[in-house]
This record gives sequence, structure tokens and C-alpha cells, in this order.
Amino acid sequence: MDKIIELNSVDLYNSLYGLETLHPLVSVVDLRKAQKSLNDVRVNYGLYAIFLKLYKSCDIKYGRRTYDYQDGTIVCFAPNQSVSVTHSENVSQPVIGLLFHPDLIHGTSLGKHIKQYTFFSYTVNEALHLSEQERNIVMDCLKNINLELERSIDKHSKSLISMNIELLLNYCMRFYERQFITRENENHDALSKFEGLLDEYFSSKVPEYEGLPTVKYFADKVCLSSNYFGDLVKKMTGKTAQEHIQEKVIDFAKERILGTEDTVSQIAYSLGFQYPQHLSRLFKKRVGCTPNEYRAQSNL
Repeated sequence: MDKIIELNSVDLYNSLYGLETLHPLVSVVDLRKAQKSLNDVRVNYGLYAIFLKLYKSCDIKYGRRTYDYQDGTIVCFAPNQSVSVTHSENVSQPVIGLLFHPDLIHGTSLGKHIKQYTFFSYTVNEALHLSEQERNIVMDCLKNINLELERSIDKHSKSLISMNIELLLNYCMRFYERQFITRENENHDALSKFEGLLDEYFSSKVPEYEGLPTVKYFADKVCLSSNYFGDLVKKMTGKTAQEHIQEKVIDFAKERILGTEDTVSQIAYSLGFQYPQHLSRLFKKRVGCTPNEYRAQSNL
């Protein structure tokens, strides 16, 4: 069984690799300079972490699946995530990265917006693959953060460090949006499967006992994390995955309102609504009238 490490401080991470700690809440790490190594361990993160792999030397697993993590790629972890790491026999690793404690960003602009960086919750096969130019930008950002860490801590340190981290995260968002485009064929396959799964779900009896499906339900079906799947759908279609689900629910509701004698309550339960008024409310919001009004208009 893998050794389990509760990674709750920057200093603990640095001590595990024999690296120097310049600031108690944040560190730019260069594992090429590591004096120690970890092998076959499970790490439970209490920190935010971003790692840039310069070339392949270890495998990182999330659950039972291995990250798509080869040359020039970035993976990110957030507090409460757990990963397994298997290194090669070498102590030093071609990895540079950034770790920061949540306490660092409390009360800062980054602290207010950290949840928008959904890539911290991306999982298997969702690593960020960088071009040479993009890799240089990331390395420059890390260099600037490290330069600030090498200065004596003063009243400006926290804001300047958090601003530079936010800049790095914004670049990562830009690069991920680019990647959604460069993986267009693969993404279209996921979207096509999503559409088919929606039709299959609402055409069956499953909603009657499982209820309305979640975004996670469909993300799992296409083997993607919820956040990655949601971001992909939004980027490719301009609508959220939840909006797609609601549109499909309304389409099926319209068919049954006009094509059957079922009551609105019967239709609502068949589509997975716990209460009929929830269907009526959603229908009114998206169509502009209630289900009964829609049925009455069609009979005019």
C-alpha cells in the first residue's frame, strides 16, 4: 500500500525533496535541484499546486487512471485532492512548479476569484500541453514569483506575490482555451456522445426513479471530470452543460404535452422532476408560458 503524506504546508513539501523554503506560504520549486526523492506515495494536498513537466520522468495517477502527462505539460492540484506519484530512480526530476497555501490569498483579488480557475479540478487525460512559447511564458511567471520571494518580506510582498500568481493562472486559462480548439475532433466526439446520452436518458424510464441528471452524470459517461466537461461544452457551444440538459428536458416536455393526453404532473414525474411545479417554473422561464398554456395555444 502506498505511503500517505498529508501535505498541509509548503515547508513539508520542500523538506521531502531537500529544497529551501523562502516563504512559509508559497514556494517556486525546481525538482531538478532536489536532494531527496519520493516514490510510490499518495499525497493528500492541502495546498494549491501547479507543476510544469519539462520531459517525462514519472507517472501521476488520479484514482486508477494515469494523467496524460508527458513533455511540456502542466497539471494542477487543489486542496482536498489526492494523487499517487511514481518517480523514476533518479533523485532530481525535470519538474518546476508553484505551491501556495490557501492562507496566502485570503483577502486578495486572487482569493475572491480562485474558484474560476476550474482547471484545478481537471483530472485524467486533461493536462495542459504547452507550446515552446507558452512554456517560456510560464517559466517567466515562475521566475518573477521567485524573484519576489528572494526579497525580504515587506508590506507589499503578499499583494505582489498573489498578483503574479493570478497572472500565471490567467495564462493557464488562455492556454486551456487554446487547447479546447486544438483538440477539436476529440471534443466534438465528446459533444456528440453527450447529445446521444441526453436523448437516451430522457427517452427511457430512468428519470422516473433516478430523477433529473446532473452534469457529473454525463461527464462520467464521456470519461471527463465535471469541470473539464463543463468548460469544454461552454467553449464549444457557448452554452453551459446545464443549459443543454434543460433544453433537452423542455424539448421532451413539449413533445409529451402536444403528443399525449398526460397531465403536466405525469409528464413532470416521467422526466425526473420531484415536483410538477418545478417543470412549470422551468417551462415558463424558457418558453414564456406554462405547460398548460402551451397545450391550450396548440389547440386554437
